[in-house]
Amino acid sequence: MKKKKVLVFTGNRAEYSLQLPIINALNKSSKIDCKLMVSGSHLDKKFGETVKQIKKDKLKIAAKIKLNNNSSSRIRTPNLIGQGILKYSKIINKINPDILLVNADRFETFAATIASSQLGIPTFHIEGGDVTEGGTFDDNVRHAITKLSHFHFVTNKFSYNNLIHMGEEKWRVRNVGLPINDLAYNQKFISFKNLKLKFSLKDNSPLIILTQHPVTTEPHLSKFSIKEILKSVAHFITKYNCQVIATYPNNDVGSEEIIQELKKFNKKYKDFKLYRSLGNYLYHSLLNLSKNKNVLLLGNSSSGIKEAVIFKCPVLNIGSRQDGRLKPENVIDVKCNSKRINYRIKTCLFNKNFAKKLKKVKNPYFKKGTGKKITKIIEKIKLNTKLIRKKSNMNLKVY
Repeated sequence: MKKKKVLVFTGNRAEYSLQLPIINALNKSSKIDCKLMVSGSHLDKKFGETVKQIKKDKLKIAAKIKLNNNSSSRIRTPNLIGQGILKYSKIINKINPDILLVNADRFETFAATIASSQLGIPTFHIEGGDVTEGGTFDDNVRHAITKLSHFHFVTNKFSYNNLIHMGEEKWRVRNVGLPINDLAYNQKFISFKNLKLKFSLKDNSPLIILTQHPVTTEPHLSKFSIKEILKSVAHFITKYNCQVIATYPNNDVGSEEIIQELKKFNKKYKDFKLYRSLGNYLYHSLLNLSKNKNVLLLGNSSSGIKEAVIFKCPVLNIGSRQDGRLKPENVIDVKCNSKRINYRIKTCLFNKNFAKKLKKVKNPYFKKGTGKKITKIIEKIKLNTKLIRKKSNMNLKVY
């Protein structure tokens, strides 16, 4: 029996972590031949060259496509999308997969989806239907990917309903949960003893994990935002003996300003440690410490919204980047103002009532065995003209 050729696109560290349980499940199937197309910040030394992690995970890479980033202005992203379409289309055409699997809402993913859909390759999309209310361009890109894709794996009931309201046929949409749950709920994490050695952690010091990305609709505010946040971080390092582990932002416009400020801050404080990328195993192991230690996830990363709840870890979500997201009750929103941030950090780290609330937090993104469910659907689905020819349920008039 001929195996289905599934090509998985990945262009970003966070999106790779979210896809990993699916890739692992696909690789266990005797009916599927799974390979990766790797691009974006995975191949950028400045952002940790995270393709090394993919190689470490011993996954089959069909192609590595580097995009030339020659600008830090707003024209940068359109240029990269254009490059991506041209380069990805050649690779996809050459490999000629039965299915291209893409995740979420990155601009690299958008380029890959345009290329595959225009080549007539069935494109399967993970995490469609989410809403971020324009704090970034993600909504526009995510919904555009939805309309270009032929099948949808959503992570929650609200996103499922959103896709149906957008006119997607019901048979094309499955609520399978968030794939990273497969990994995080079943993983053996690094012990505190070993994390203590690696990061020089102190027994009784609260730990803050910081990731702040640019807001793509407000790249001019990147420097102001990170300076306000670091003002608060400095206060908690000096007054409350907090330790901080910070990671680089993603590679959107505005990231350079954030990185510069993080580097300057890193030189001033010995209890502040800066990393290009942690990888999901280290990252989740640190979040797991929240069971026995005061830990706070600070910034505006979507991992705070979708992954920290697994560990019942408190999250202080700063600014507008995640507006509109389905947020568990471990997440507190705050405007990017150091005084307000200070007040909320105290709540997250030291408020006993909030600590009790955290123990009862439910994960709205959880469904058991997401990777296996997606694999079974891909195994069974028929690759025919019905899959490629999309109909709309938006009651559009046909002339």
